[in-house]
Formats: sequence, structure tokens, C-alpha cells
Amino acid sequence: MESQRFPESPRIHAVQQALTRGNATALDRFWQDIFAHGAPLIETIEGDEKHALVTFLWKASGDTHNVVIWGGPAGLDHPEEHQMTRLLQTDLWYKTYQLQMDVRGVYTFSINDALTNQVQGGFGTRFLPDPLNPKQFVAHRDEEKPDSQEVIFSVLELPHAPAQTWIVPSPDGAKGKLHAHCLRSQILDNERRIWVYTPAEYTERSEPYRLLLLFDGWTYLDLIPTPTILDNLIREEKIPPLVTVFLDHPDDETRNRELACHQPFVDFLVQELMPWVQEQYHVTADPAQTIVGGCSYGGLAAAFAGLRASGTFGNVLAQSGSFWWDKDPEDDIQQEWIIQQFIESPRLPLRFSLEVGLKEDMGWIYMVGCNRHLRDVLRLKGYEVQYAEFNGYHHSVSHRGSFADRLIALVGKEPVSGAKERCK
Repeated sequence: MESQRFPESPRIHAVQQALTRGNATALDRFWQDIFAHGAPLIETIEGDEKHALVTFLWKASGDTHNVVIWGGPAGLDHPEEHQMTRLLQTDLWYKTYQLQMDVRGVYTFSINDALTNQVQGGFGTRFLPDPLNPKQFVAHRDEEKPDSQEVIFSVLELPHAPAQTWIVPSPDGAKGKLHAHCLRSQILDNERRIWVYTPAEYTERSEPYRLLLLFDGWTYLDLIPTPTILDNLIREEKIPPLVTVFLDHPDDETRNRELACHQPFVDFLVQELMPWVQEQYHVTADPAQTIVGGCSYGGLAAAFAGLRASGTFGNVLAQSGSFWWDKDPEDDIQQEWIIQQFIESPRLPLRFSLEVGLKEDMGWIYMVGCNRHLRDVLRLKGYEVQYAEFNGYHHSVSHRGSFADRLIALVGKEPVSGAKERCK
């Protein structure tokens, strides 16, 4: 069973055989090839075009007792199962997985790991990016939040992973502008940052612009380069010009309260935020041309905002929405609470664009299942639902590419990236 779960790399096996036969240069040649082409090592499987063998590598120096992979196919628990193996008495540590050819994710290494069961306190100095992998995903430190830190992940990207062309800035063409604001809420009794994107050639002499509201504003600016995506989509006429509001949250505790189906937060959106946006910017008040969106808890909050305020928001965009959320974990009736609300409510004037990653299995939380459940419920109720699944994990490295598709599904042409409707 173990050999089936963690297959053997032919390249590693060949190096081991060469060393055993006394060929001392075999390892040096192997490392030279890795330095030239990068890691992880990807090997095709004869007769199988859908999968590849992916081997993570570590070149040890100093006193190394173990090397653990965190993230990607290793997940974020059971580190004892994802320790690398040392090749003989050399500096080469490795572990091989069989993965689908279109997968995308991130991972890090932990050297001399304590093998505690889960990540504690986030990804800090304990976790290192893969020095052999040139592809990195950087989460920058938010200067306004003292507890935030810069974290660098290594990107796992197999050859058939969907292209992410819309995230690349274009050297030509006009760019939109980003405006920073601060808004205090009387309803929530707190203050937050707001960024507003206006498209290139924004003018108040035109028809009012379509409006997109995104929760977790910092995420949609730093991890998902939304202004660049919007610039590219608008320039290529994939979507009409629109104004986008990036809404911040004062801290993580406040975020987790506000985004978890919190009625006062919806009251703030409808009674304070939207009137402020409409006063400051030349935007529509038509719910059919207004989108509310977010990722994870933000996707849950977007669906709740649509449910409770369809007269303001007529379109819901959810990336890996946390529709598993239980209003009362002790009450079985409250599981997938938001889905139950849509079952019990009359059909509303709403359209949906939903997606989830096929690898988003986080312990007892099965993201794929709850997203498919919401999709099915909405369609049975008569809603228009655009739905897609990508082969990836719960991380912005996938969401940054598929965000364009979710937006195009609501206001533009057909999706373009390769994320697919999968009926299961």
C-alpha cells in the first residue's frame, strides 16, 4: 500500500543503482541537471498521459534529521507521512507522488521538523521555499497590520495546468487607477480601508459603470492581481469597463465574524458602503449590473449578501466558497446553513458564478461537496449558475488565474482558462 501511495522515481532509482555500483559521479550529474532545469522533478509515466511522477528534492547541508513537505499533495497535517527519504548517505533527500498533469498548488519545506500534527501560528520562519524551484508565490506583508508577515511559497505547476495569461501586466495599453480610502461604519462600530479601481479613461460623462465589490480586499490586490486582470480583460474587450471596490477588514477576528453570514455586515453594505460608493463614483445602482464576490469565507459572505440584499446585489461570484459553514456546530440541522436558506427561500433575482478546487479536502471540510450541493440546489430552484472546478488546492495561486473566468461568466464571454464544469 505504501509503495502505491508513494511511487518510486526512475531517475532516483537510477542514481541509487549507479552509486551502488561505485559510480561516484552519478549524483553530481544529477544535481547539475536539477540546477539547470529546476525542481520538483517531473517524470512521465509510460502509457499514462493524465499523470506524472513528481519528486520533491532537498540538497542537505549541515545536520539534517528530517525534511517534511507541507502543502500541495502533502496537505497541512500528518507530517510524519510526508517526510523525505535520504538517498543512501548522500546529501539528496526526496519524496515522490503520482499527480495529475493539470494540477497547480504551493508547498514549502520544514527542516528538522518537530512532526506536530498541524501548522501552528501560520507559515513563518519554520517553513522554507524550495531553493531549487524558481517559481515562487509571495504573500507580501501588509504594512498596516503589525502581525502580518511576508511568506514565500514554492509553486507546484504541472505541464497541463491552465494558463494564467490574464495576471501578466501588459507593457502596452492604458491602465486603470487605484484610489485608497478609509470608511467608518456606525452600524459595525469600526473603521476599514477601501480601495477603488476605476478603469482607464474613466469618465462621469458615460453611462454609470457596472460595479464589482470584493471582500478581503488585500487578498484581491496582493495575492490575486485584480487591477492587472481587469486592465487586461477590459483592453481585450472580454468584459465591459467596471468600477471595483476592494473592501478590507480591520483584523482577522473581525473578518471571521463579519463574513460568516452576519446580518449587521449586510446592513453596513446596503446602508453605508454602497451609498458612499455611489456618491463618490459614477456607478450603477442597478442590482442586475452589480456583483458581490469573494473567496473562501468571502464567497460565503457574497452568497449571504445576495440572499439578504438581492435588491442591491444581483450577481454572486464565489471562489471556493465556505458553504460548509455551520451556524451552530452542535446542531445537525444548521450544517451547510446558507444552502438551507436558499432551499427555504423563494427564488430571487440572482445569478451565480461559482468554482472550487478538486483538491480542497481539508480534513472534515469537504469543499467540493458543499459547492456541488449549492450548485444543485440553486439550479433546482431555477437560478442561472455558472460553475467550474479546477485541479488545485485552497490557495490564491489557482484563484488568481480562474478569477477572470468567474467574472467573464457574469458580464462577458465564455470562460477561457480551462477550468471545467464537472457533473458528479
